[in-house]
Amino acid sequence: MRPAASARMAGFGHAVPGRCVSNAEIETTLGLEPGWIERRTGIRTRYWANDGDTLSGLAAEAGRMALNNSGVASDDVALTLLATSTPDHLLPPSAPLLAHHLGLKRSGAIDLAGACSGFLYALTLADAFVRLHGRSVLVVAANILSRRINPNERATAVLFADAAGAVVLSPSDYGESGLRSVELAADGSGYDLITIPAGGSNRPFTSEIPGEEFLMSMKDGREVFSRAVEMMSHCSRQALARAGLTASQLHRFIPHQANSRIFDAICSELGIEPSRTARTIEAFGNSSAATIPLSLSVANSTEPFVRGEQLLLAAAGAGMSGGACLWVT
Repeated sequence: MRPAASARMAGFGHAVPGRCVSNAEIETTLGLEPGWIERRTGIRTRYWANDGDTLSGLAAEAGRMALNNSGVASDDVALTLLATSTPDHLLPPSAPLLAHHLGLKRSGAIDLAGACSGFLYALTLADAFVRLHGRSVLVVAANILSRRINPNERATAVLFADAAGAVVLSPSDYGESGLRSVELAADGSGYDLITIPAGGSNRPFTSEIPGEEFLMSMKDGREVFSRAVEMMSHCSRQALARAGLTASQLHRFIPHQANSRIFDAICSELGIEPSRTARTIEAFGNSSAATIPLSLSVANSTEPFVRGEQLLLAAAGAGMSGGACLWVT
């Protein structure tokens, strides 16, 4: 075992449950006019879990695809990171079960709870691990948010979806690849903007608490929108500056797929050509941390990444936490 010159994305994977849900189904339930959801979010369809689907099972499907795509042997994966807000259980963590499903017998495994920015944080940690130890890391982000949606709350019912995305990071002798710069951010003043109010140690499960308190709630959609644009734009500017790049030098922009209007606003703020922006929200909706690795996998399937591409990844979400990084393929 020796340090690596850099890390590279060796494999990509993604998975969604079998149930595709159209806007019309939700619009009918909420009494919205046809086309309302797509006009405001960019979403046309999303996928929701069926009875019997599990978070660890969905994550394993994406992880298996990434491992097969990478050609990395299971014994060469030293660490498994699972970014999720919807683990199978509050205890134990789901990552050890994920590693077990994938036959990763020599891998450590841990969950990361970073909400929509969870994948970026996991990717940052994984890159450092690969460079320091010279061994591969599997990074999976997955969520089953449909089971946390309040069907009567428009702000969340129209947005959230279930999906998983995965990447395998491996050592590389190409010193320019991997994480070139990163800017992470947190603003706890927005801690209560997107919440599941009850179920944690602050308000544990009791029979007296109404059921909707255990479901996701968005306090102020406009405030979330403005803060997300501000945080992602600021972090992206900083990441580009640290890398000594301008927006015009980017090959692709891979934003968190929260709402198409958010990343359209960021493209306008930064001067990023819209045609270089990965867009998966139309078909897959907002699966929180899973949207960036899912978008990476879909993009690679459509137009495979080549050595030297400069990718800007950015996210912001509950907490508020977020960040941006410049990754070289």
